[in-house]
Amino acid sequence: MSRRRRCKQQLVKFIQHIHQLVTGTLNSDNEDEEEDGTVARHRRPVDLERLLKQSRFTKRELQILYRGFKSECPSGLVNEDAFKTIYAQFFPGGDVSKYAHFLFSAFDTDQNGIVSFEEFVRGLSVLLRGSAEEKLCWAFNLYDLNKDGHVTKEEMLDVMKAIYDMMGKNIPPLLKEEIPRRHVEIFFQKMDQNQDGVVTVEEFIDTCQKDENIMKSIGIFENTI
Repeated sequence: MSRRRRCKQQLVKFIQHIHQLVTGTLNSDNEDEEEDGTVARHRRPVDLERLLKQSRFTKRELQILYRGFKSECPSGLVNEDAFKTIYAQFFPGGDVSKYAHFLFSAFDTDQNGIVSFEEFVRGLSVLLRGSAEEKLCWAFNLYDLNKDGHVTKEEMLDVMKAIYDMMGKNIPPLLKEEIPRRHVEIFFQKMDQNQDGVVTVEEFIDTCQKDENIMKSIGIFENTI
């Protein structure tokens, strides 16, 4: 079995670790755990203590996540192809390629084409345990495709279309085009408060916090991660 294939299989197990972490069903027994409750040194990230301060995970949770991440991928890095392969398994009825690309880019905070364990954990911490404003900032970054600090109508439409593509093939083609466009027209008009053709993070957060319907619609990404 190739190293790349083994890496992808292990990352699937890592996603399962995340699900267990969220639902609180992680097994307390672990073969890599030492008597003092720490993970064997060769599997511990160099900056674990710093990551502990930067995230809302406990040291125990970080150790388990790190073990799943590094078990078969010792470099601690995930490229976009591997990310898409894993993500596709959760949406077998749809096309995840575009949305997975956008999601990968949001996690890849330094935009170098790879996601490190540290980047993934920081993003996951916000999505799972961040405040409403922190989650909205993360959502804004997802929609800000070129990372210039503004969201255009075209960027918002690209993400919305990608979400509909991913959710399944049961939506008629005409509706798959029309519904996202209709939503974006409404959302963007409300968000672009000074009518300058772009939405800032401040406008994005303010509008979402004031409009529950937009908050729910924009927040669809939380259910697709």
